[in-house]
Amino acid sequence: MADSLILEVADFEHDVLTGIYSEETGRPQPLRFTIQTRLKPIDRYDPDTPLAASKNYMDLKFAASEALPAGVHFKLIEAVADHICETLFLQDTRVEAVTVKIVKLAISEKGEQIGMTLTRERH
Repeated sequence: MADSLILEVADFEHDVLTGIYSEETGRPQPLRFTIQTRLKPIDRYDPDTPLAASKNYMDLKFAASEALPAGVHFKLIEAVADHICETLFLQDTRVEAVTVKIVKLAISEKGEQIGMTLTRERH
């Protein structure tokens, strides 16, 4: 099995125009994101390894917030996840795969997690 490096941002919340909720209310829907990116690691991470040897975690948050186009209604949350994947692939050629888990907070009744997980690999 080859070495891999998984960077993750978990339980990040952001409002997005998506789904029936946004269609019916005209308001963005609160979503909870967990995003993982798989990168090929360098041979070794020493204490003085420069920051550029990895990816900035804030890029993952950016892809699930500011990089989403304002005012665009994504009918499916799968489309939101796809947009996040494409953003991360375009940002950094070292990204080999992206997994996006989205939980729809507005439709949870008793704390259950309703949503989806999409994994895309670079082609």
